[in-house]
Amino acid sequence: MDNYLEICIYPTTSIREAMEVIGGGRVKIALVVDFDGQLLGTLNDGDVRRSILKGKGLEENIEDSYNATPIYIDNEKSQNELLDFCLKNNINQLPIVGKNNKVVDLFIVDEFFLKQHKNTVVLMVGGLGSRLRPLTENTPKPMLEVGGKPILETIIEGFAKSGFNNFVMCIGYKADVIRNHFKDGSEFGVSIEYVTESKRMGTAGALTLIKKKPKEAFFVMNGDLLTKASYESLLEFHKFNKAVATMCVREYDIEVPYGVVSMNNENITSIEEKPVHSFFVNSGIYLLEPECIDLIPNNKYYDMPSLFEKMISLEEKIISFPLREYWLDIGRMPEYEQANKEYPGVFK
Repeated sequence: MDNYLEICIYPTTSIREAMEVIGGGRVKIALVVDFDGQLLGTLNDGDVRRSILKGKGLEENIEDSYNATPIYIDNEKSQNELLDFCLKNNINQLPIVGKNNKVVDLFIVDEFFLKQHKNTVVLMVGGLGSRLRPLTENTPKPMLEVGGKPILETIIEGFAKSGFNNFVMCIGYKADVIRNHFKDGSEFGVSIEYVTESKRMGTAGALTLIKKKPKEAFFVMNGDLLTKASYESLLEFHKFNKAVATMCVREYDIEVPYGVVSMNNENITSIEEKPVHSFFVNSGIYLLEPECIDLIPNNKYYDMPSLFEKMISLEEKIISFPLREYWLDIGRMPEYEQANKEYPGVFK
């Protein structure tokens, strides 16, 4: 690749700096080298997210976060040999080293193929949007304009840019507004099918209405979200962990507006002034294996949290994927106003 040195970092590099390198490059990987340029390992988006979930701070270095046993190859191989090696080992990026194990390049499989994913994207767009009335009296919430275009159009563009072009929209309230705008999706470079809810089915229940059950892992996303989430990274993370279901989570901070008093019986042991508590919350974006649909009751309202609780009880492998990119749930008027203010700086 051109300018491979731009993705070279050191073990002393902070998590925050590494995130900027990975997030800013098209290959979503960083090469960890020593000060002589010798390859020490690789760091990808999944490595970073796993470190964050383990409580690693953004200012801490990546020393124990990167893969110290990466697959690499010497620079005497031809392009066809490099491609064959990658395909046999199911890898997309391959560090190339020269004398003394110094990095000389990075081979990228995607540069040889225009990658299009087969994974279906199911968008839940049938809600009433009651909290945004009167804006939603004649317009379904996903079709409200933010930045001069419907929220739903921005969502579709985000997936399409990452190579996901097959959509199913679960529609209900003011369904014709959505159908008339997007039609079969061809005007937007994608394919769209529609599933109509005759009654409220919930974010999981509507999946039972899909005519053709997906053959690969499929996305489910609420239609009132604005995000710059990396859908390819989510898919890679899901596959790497061999998960049945993955839920995107977002860190959410709550500040207690008072001094919190800790006590042992009547004795005060400490006072913490306005502490901040951090939680991971459901962000409304999921990746599910096809068999998850079999766990959902037919013709019944069923939400996604209920499906995850059921999978927990069955001891299925369900995992979390922390979102560090821009994300906003447009559920109320303050968020709608915030979205219109922030859109130009985030999406343009």
